[in-house]
Amino acid sequence: VQLVESGGGLVQPGGSLRLSCVVSGGTFSKYAMGWFRQAPGKEREFVASIISYNRESTHYRDSVKGRFTISRDNAKNTAYLQMTSLEPDDTAVYYCAGGPDGPAVEYEFWGQGTQVTVSS
Repeated sequence: VQLVESGGGLVQPGGSLRLSCVVSGGTFSKYAMGWFRQAPGKEREFVASIISYNRESTHYRDSVKGRFTISRDNAKNTAYLQMTSLEPDDTAVYYCAGGPDGPAVEYEFWGQGTQVTVSS
């Protein structure tokens, strides 16, 4: 299973970006998908997830609630992270990850990451 992220870049504070994660080599619809990020000198942290087990649900870290939206398009084998009202603290390498859907998701597959820089 391969995951390829795109959509990162340099954006001013208050701006928006949409990250995409294309999944190949597996059955995308059976995976829970998540986004994580890692800033320089910091540990990787959870950002958002979309889980289809039982019924679809989304989850976010507190600092991005109301600003970021995770979604998926099973027909395109793609997960998205729409980011708005970006802040300098959002600067990081963003990774998408996938794993078998269920009540407790273990992310088995990871992308290579895409850089997001929020700066004026």
